[in-house]
Amino acid sequence: MTPVTVGASGAAPRPDVPTLGRLLAAPARWVGALRGWRRLALAFVAGASGALAMPPFGFLPALVLALAPAIWLLDGLDGRRPLRLAALIGWAWGFGFFTAGLWWLGAAFLVEAEEFAWAMPLGVLGLPAVLGLFTALGFAAARLLWSRGAARLAALAFGLAGTEWLRGHLFTGFPWNTLGMALGSHLWPMQAASLVGLYGLTVLAVLIAAAPATLATGPGRLARFGPSAAALAALAALTLYGAWRVPAAPDPTVPGVRLRLIQPSIPQDAKFRPENREGIVDKYLELSDRADAEGRGGLSRATHVIWPESAFPFLIQRDPETLGRIGAVIPRGTQLITGAARAQEPLTREHAVFFNAILTIAHGGTFGDSYDKVHLVPFGEYLPGPFDALLRAVGLRQFVSVPGGFTPGAREGQRILDVPGLPPVAATICYEAIFPGAIRPPVPLGGVQRPLGLILNLTNDAWFGDTPGPRQHFAQARLRAVEEGLPLVRDANSGISAVVDAHGRIVARLPLGAEDALDSDLPAPLPGATLYARAGDLPFALMLAACLGGALAGRRRP
Repeated sequence: MTPVTVGASGAAPRPDVPTLGRLLAAPARWVGALRGWRRLALAFVAGASGALAMPPFGFLPALVLALAPAIWLLDGLDGRRPLRLAALIGWAWGFGFFTAGLWWLGAAFLVEAEEFAWAMPLGVLGLPAVLGLFTALGFAAARLLWSRGAARLAALAFGLAGTEWLRGHLFTGFPWNTLGMALGSHLWPMQAASLVGLYGLTVLAVLIAAAPATLATGPGRLARFGPSAAALAALAALTLYGAWRVPAAPDPTVPGVRLRLIQPSIPQDAKFRPENREGIVDKYLELSDRADAEGRGGLSRATHVIWPESAFPFLIQRDPETLGRIGAVIPRGTQLITGAARAQEPLTREHAVFFNAILTIAHGGTFGDSYDKVHLVPFGEYLPGPFDALLRAVGLRQFVSVPGGFTPGAREGQRILDVPGLPPVAATICYEAIFPGAIRPPVPLGGVQRPLGLILNLTNDAWFGDTPGPRQHFAQARLRAVEEGLPLVRDANSGISAVVDAHGRIVARLPLGAEDALDSDLPAPLPGATLYARAGDLPFALMLAACLGGALAGRRRP
């Protein structure tokens, strides 16, 4: 018979009704007790649920569902080899996260299915398996600093944020769907990126989303509810800061600049066929001069017409007839900015060097300044050097069919593109826009940093169809505007083409798959550089050091 204790009021509590603490502790005990494949399966599912916090979904509670079980899984690692088991759990968690978030990469293998479909598992499962090694390292580092109190939240933030930074830099870097994008895809919370950048947002996202784990494991009321209360306060502070930072009025615009962005939505399997060259040029010219909202020809008002990455299935610089045709249509005083493959002269069979470039063309077909893409996509635009000969021996080539692949541009960093009528342009092509801190070129020794006026991103996301991929790409490029305090002008073949102001607000936009022209004024940059633009990842490093200090302090407590 169950004993019943009578309180001071004489009323006995119902013994069959569990307390709130017992209800909350039950899932933590169950997760911590898992062993073998069940533990790894839960880690995979938890990681996969975290993908819902990334664009285009932006469901922040999903990151709680991903990180709270991660805390409980690491809590359950008593006994021998805890670091090895922590790494294995971290790999399974990352494998789930990246598989659920990057499955759309498989669409690129179907563009030329007869040649690449066999390799689809390498992209859909192989890449997540490799990226999972970073989360494995992050979980192992966290476990090395583990404690039983709230300080283990700092340990997990240190491990995951640190390895997210490594993922963005090692082996050419791939900071796609960095955990900080859970905050960086919402207008008000993303404003903190102007202070601490994407990786600083990652520290905050892990601390906030992992905090509810202590509701089930704290030894007392303060330890149980305090971290979640602090997380809610931090989220509220981020929101209030963003609401304060984003003005009610639109940002001012640059006088005398009228942009026309062309989104032709040419299918990827038709885009690079030489037999389509006339039809492709016709489409660009028709869209460029399509009547605007007031019924006037588009070229009559535009000061700058922008075409997307790799606009031509041929070398425009070596086709004087087509170049002359384009130059005759461009009015005097108007600049065409276009993506195009560029060959280094002299072009011979023995000397064939190609760049993925941005070219500027004026009236009469005169070339102006150009930019060559620096950060190429491995396996997409070139085969990595150590594997080049081996992969070509088995018949594998990069997705973009260019003899020998593209060559990267100057290694001094993203360079400024000079376009008449525009302030200095930070040029980026394709996924160059996803790299935090890589927008501004380095200051030459003894030189002065030129003030930038905008970020230009030309891209071709048609490889990935109507999937989350192009939406994730746009969201990450948009965050660069907030980090740098610069407007973003983004022209994509199939979308999403947009003009974004320096606060991350979308001024004008064409949806994915639309075939149209987009007219917009150019928003002005912020009057001064943001803290992140000046300090780079230093604030993130200080946050990471604070997490390390908090985790070590937690280990010293009895």
